[in-house]
Amino acid sequence: MPRTNSSQPPTTNRTRGRGPSRSTTESTGSLQSGAVDAAADMSSSNALNPTYDEIAEVAYQRYLQRGGADGRDFDDWLEAERELKARRRAS
Repeated sequence: MPRTNSSQPPTTNRTRGRGPSRSTTESTGSLQSGAVDAAADMSSSNALNPTYDEIAEVAYQRYLQRGGADGRDFDDWLEAERELKARRRAS
């Protein structure tokens, strides 16, 4: 006969939600228009902001120019980002 641990309370099968429920119109209509507005706001500021890949490429080139010495990756990244932003402002 299998032993049971009677000191443990029985577990119940509960479902948990992930936040408040939204109606169908709420989840599609207002959220989409908010996303479009946010994208429009970002497009003007993103014109000067380089992408991750662009910054990574310039930072890697800086790393190579320094002879591949470790320990300055963060500085390389920041300088690459500044350099790319300055180039875009000058254009």
